[in-house]
Amino acid sequence: MKVLTLSIPDNVDVDNRQLAMLVASRLYETGKLSLGQAAELAGLTKRTFAELLGSYDVSLFNFPAPDLSRDVANA
Repeated sequence: MKVLTLSIPDNVDVDNRQLAMLVASRLYETGKLSLGQAAELAGLTKRTFAELLGSYDVSLFNFPAPDLSRDVANA
């Protein structure tokens, strides 16, 4: 696992937990992490992570448009 150290300016009002959620939700949104992996990165259960995704403007249903169109066409 990679370890990253960031220097966040003092005037940025974000704590470690929020920062972990921001990174995890973005990696989930872009498909780089599964729901379980992102939840683990954020230090949360899958259920809690899924419930919080909306407050970060990330959909739990993370399907690329071409995949969704193909699934509808094959239904």
